[in-house]
Amino acid sequence: MIQVGQQVPDFTLEGILDSEFVEVSLSDYKGKWVVLFFWPLDFTFICPTEILEFSRRVTEFEDLNAVILGASTDSKYAHRAWTEKIGKINFPMLSDIAKEVSSDYGILIEGRGIALRGTFIIDPQGRIQYQAVHSLNVGRSVDEVLRVLKALQTGELCPVEWKPGAATLGVA
Repeated sequence: MIQVGQQVPDFTLEGILDSEFVEVSLSDYKGKWVVLFFWPLDFTFICPTEILEFSRRVTEFEDLNAVILGASTDSKYAHRAWTEKIGKINFPMLSDIAKEVSSDYGILIEGRGIALRGTFIIDPQGRIQYQAVHSLNVGRSVDEVLRVLKALQTGELCPVEWKPGAATLGVA
């Protein structure tokens, strides 16, 4: 299982972007911050709220030299059907149908074959700097992911409840 501070292995997954099937490799984003998030299944109650919120706020991440990659254990065909029903998503929706990536990241629910709600921030050098895993019953906070990304990008020690513009505790 990959942990904070460790180098992430490259992966290549198929998915959908702008109604087209795509193949995406993590290494395509070397030199950028990557927010990689997993959800259990497309056609559920909470997952659409998260997918749509990340999509709505994609430019906030791009302004921070970050890209969003989203993945579930659904097929690329399920992703396409979901986008046809819900609408355009502004980041690649990737299919981890083989369950290898979610297993590598330690969020695969064995026996059910679905991922927990895992969020990972990977720095431009390819190391995990943040990971959070939620119960299937609780959606994550995009505000918190942005706050942590901004804190990491300061390169400084950020105290509890730190917000952009607030004082840090100095260089790490």
